[in-house]
Amino acid sequence: QLQASGGGLVQAGDSLRLSCVASGGTFSRYTMAWFRQAPGKEREFVAAVRWGNTYYSDSVKGRFTISGDSAKNTVYLQMNSLKPEDTAVYYCAASARLITSTIRNAFAYNYWGQGTLVTVSS
Repeated sequence: QLQASGGGLVQAGDSLRLSCVASGGTFSRYTMAWFRQAPGKEREFVAAVRWGNTYYSDSVKGRFTISGDSAKNTVYLQMNSLKPEDTAVYYCAASARLITSTIRNAFAYNYWGQGTLVTVSS
């Protein structure tokens, strides 16, 4: 089970940190990821962490940082220099069995949180 939080309304250039608490499994065994879905658009990959390696979409690279705390079973998404185009519902996702080549694909994840809304005003 995944529980995401931390969304809100911010201005362009601001920062925000999302959290996702995982329960019911061995946290370190999972690939954890963040996806987002803007109104009228498909869900898209944002970032993932797997065995200490991190992966980012080109649109957030250099601005967002994904990290995990296994002691708290929590994955974070630190978002800096936010832009209006970052506005979306952000979902955390997890997979216990994942091929690295599919890490950016939503279908590869079988556990999803409920989503948290991030709105960035210009």
